[in-house]
Amino acid sequence: MHRLLAPLVLAPLVLATLVAVLAFAASPAAAGEPIVITVEAEDYQRQTKDSVRRWYKVHEGAALFDGPDGDAPHHATASGGAYLECLPDTRRTHGDKLISGENFMGTPGKMAVLDYRVTIPQAGRYYVWVRAHSTGTEDNGIHVGLNGQWPATGARMQWTKGKRSWFWDSKQRTKENHGGVPGKIYLDIPEPGEHTISFSMREDGFEFDKFLLTTQKLMPRPQE
Repeated sequence: MHRLLAPLVLAPLVLATLVAVLAFAASPAAAGEPIVITVEAEDYQRQTKDSVRRWYKVHEGAALFDGPDGDAPHHATASGGAYLECLPDTRRTHGDKLISGENFMGTPGKMAVLDYRVTIPQAGRYYVWVRAHSTGTEDNGIHVGLNGQWPATGARMQWTKGKRSWFWDSKQRTKENHGGVPGKIYLDIPEPGEHTISFSMREDGFEFDKFLLTTQKLMPRPQE
């Protein structure tokens, strides 16, 4: 069961207030400890480029999505009882036809884009982790970007483990390793302050619960 989240269209003053509310900040870290910033997927600021595929919020009591969706809802085990899913989902296995620009987008930032305003306490390299739920072979990819830019280090986040469960991972699919390589998904943030962290569709049917940014490379996998 799914509910459409309409894009926000607000007056500048109201929007400025909302951005301040939605700006996420890291908990203070002790000297020498890594910074970790965690954000719920459904707490995005805006959604764009969503005429072909868009993100729907899934939660208890949400309206039924009227279109292709290859699996049942998983909100009962999602953080906060809600998550986002990129729909419709028309390619679930290698046997389903791949249609670039419809059920697949290899170029970051071109389809179903979510923007988040996040407060970064200090400049540096932040590794990106996402908690996702994958049930097939073709619903396990997404891209991440920064401030309207889509660096190569944010392309092709990939999940091959933890199928049929919510699973944290931070791997980049490469030509040599389709299962993904750890430590290669990161954003270089040049200065502290508010920044826009963005995610865009790579494969439809992707289920997105939350993400985190950390200054620790190859940190232990979060459990929740």
